[in-house]
Amino acid sequence: MTENQHPMTRSTDPAATDPAATAPVVTATDPWAPLPKGTISKEALSRPSQSFARATISSFLRTPLAVFGVIVVLLMTLLAVFGPMLSPHTYDRQNLAYVNLPPTMKVSEADGRFFYATQNLKVVELSADGRLVGAIDGGVEDPVKKRVNFELGSNTLTLDYKAKPARFLYDGQPVTNTQQMWNSEHVLGTDGLGRDILTRLMFGMRISLTIAVIAMAVNLLIGVAYGGISGYFSGNVDAVMMRIVDIVSTIPLILYVVLIQVLLANSGGFLSIVIALSTVYWVDMARVVRGQVLTVREQEFVHAARTLGTGNAKILGKHIIPHVTGSIVVTATMLIPSAIFIEAFMSFIGLGVAPPMASLGTMANDALATLRSSPYQLFIPAAAICVLMFAFNFIGDGLRDALDPKQRR
Repeated sequence: MTENQHPMTRSTDPAATDPAATAPVVTATDPWAPLPKGTISKEALSRPSQSFARATISSFLRTPLAVFGVIVVLLMTLLAVFGPMLSPHTYDRQNLAYVNLPPTMKVSEADGRFFYATQNLKVVELSADGRLVGAIDGGVEDPVKKRVNFELGSNTLTLDYKAKPARFLYDGQPVTNTQQMWNSEHVLGTDGLGRDILTRLMFGMRISLTIAVIAMAVNLLIGVAYGGISGYFSGNVDAVMMRIVDIVSTIPLILYVVLIQVLLANSGGFLSIVIALSTVYWVDMARVVRGQVLTVREQEFVHAARTLGTGNAKILGKHIIPHVTGSIVVTATMLIPSAIFIEAFMSFIGLGVAPPMASLGTMANDALATLRSSPYQLFIPAAAICVLMFAFNFIGDGLRDALDPKQRR
């Protein structure tokens, strides 16, 4: 455009005035076109990816009963391990003056002193805070009036056991001031031999958990190895090995325990029941592992490993077994409550740990003699068995759901 050209005659072409307008135009249909800045892709991940272990833990923690089971097992394990060390009593120390003392006692107050009559008509004096001061001895029995008189200095305390329930008289006057008092010396009471039930309960839980964990560990090793070999090689090897499993599983566990106790006459019931559980308790684990291995061995990565010349032991140990870890963990968790129940049952019928060693089963057996008069002696170990079994079952259910991707929400 020259200087004399009229302004209205100037070119209106955008390319002549805007250099960016000369850039190639990108259409929306171009698949390789870059997205404008600030545009959010519809295929962007809504949350960061998680590893298998982290996803499993997260799913497990979202199950309230499983978390409750873990807390209960941890608390009972700590109580079983450290409780007997901190207790002022021992599991085998007897005190016949304090036989069958309940956790709460109906005491009679006379002249600022508190008295309690035991089931065998012994009189025990307590302090105001529930501590046992001592047993009152030297009573003179009057069989005609069915009374026992105790001299307390210048005063006389009389136990009238003709009345139902027995009552006290202080200097000939009935004691009417009674109250319920917690036994702070023996929190859960005493048994028929005057032994502290709380200490025996903690020691019994230690015995039961120890036997269950040892049996589970031994059976885990035997069951995984046996079931893995049987499922991997299959064919005739699998047929022979499974027939051995069938034979072992048909023999009653009680017979194993009796035979082992005969062979190990001086070893005590603890070793006998551990050996018995370790001998026959692995068959369930072997069946579970065999079934899982039979499925995994036909997958492509196993065939690829064989093609590359990998040995059978390495394929089984490093490729197949890690893929069935979920089933192994769940089955092992379920084995623990079953072992606890079996140990308690064996001890209950006299084939478990030998007295005076405490076990949940032996405590339940000892409580049968005083079931009507002192039912708490049976309910306490029975409740401990139930709580342990429910807690481990809750953990097993939580692990089963957490390790199964189909169950995750």
